[in-house]
This record gives sequence, C-alpha cells and structure tokens, in this order.
Amino acid sequence: MSRMHARRRGRSGSKRPLVEKAPGWVQQSPSEVKDMVAKMAGEGVSMAKIGLILRDQHAVPNVKLITGMSMKEICLEKGIETRLPEDLSDLMRTAVRLSGHIKKNPKDRHNRRGMQLVESKIRRLAKYYKHEGILPEGWSYSIATAALQVE
Repeated sequence: MSRMHARRRGRSGSKRPLVEKAPGWVQQSPSEVKDMVAKMAGEGVSMAKIGLILRDQHAVPNVKLITGMSMKEICLEKGIETRLPEDLSDLMRTAVRLSGHIKKNPKDRHNRRGMQLVESKIRRLAKYYKHEGILPEGWSYSIATAALQVE
C-alpha cells in the first residue's frame, strides 16, 4: 500500500504471528491482566505504552489473546475514559511541537509543510470521529486549543 503524503511504497516490517489462543507460558490470569491494564490506564499511561510494559515486564504478548478483549474495551468496562482518542491526541501533540519549532524558525519551509500535513490528518480523523459519535459535533481543531488539550 502506498503512503498518504508521498509517492513511494510503504515500509516493510515484521508481522505478528497468526495465533488464536494465548500461549501456555503466560502466568497471569485474564483478571490480573485486566486489573493491570485498568491500573495503568487510570494513571494516564497510553495504550501503546501499556502494551510495551505488559510485553517487556510481565511477559504478556497480547492482551486480546489472554483476556478476549482489547485494552480499550477493558478501560470502558472499568469506567476509565479519555477525553480524546489516543491517535488524535498524538497527532495534536505533534502539531503543537511543530508549531513551537516553526515559531522559533520561521524560514523552515520543510517543517511548515509537515505541519500542514499533520493538520490535514487531524481534520480527517476528527471528521471520522464526529461521524462515529466519538467527538461532539461542535468540536473543532485549532492549534491554541490543541496546546491546552494535550499538554
């Protein structure tokens, strides 16, 4: 598949093995894994970071294989909700960081273009989330509100 903002192919990479049941060497029970996910999510750790911590420190290769639920479903079950979806907040964090760089370096045209591409991704993603009902209809993106929401 091609890249979104470039005229070249996508990156190759390793793929997760196609497994349908949890490996036998996992020592934690599904309820323990759910509790660990809920505890870390309650502390404000991102879903990607939770997955890395569970993989590296607790030998849990895949939360969904063990619990039968995704991390987002576990958080919803435990009543933990985030204000913004994680992918949208990561893009907004990138935009805030780029805008600070552009203010310091006004002639940096390459990063100005990168800022435009990131903002277009934010607008497309926001349009999708509004259509799905995840974001309210009146929500709009601006760099000033993004700086307040993600920091």
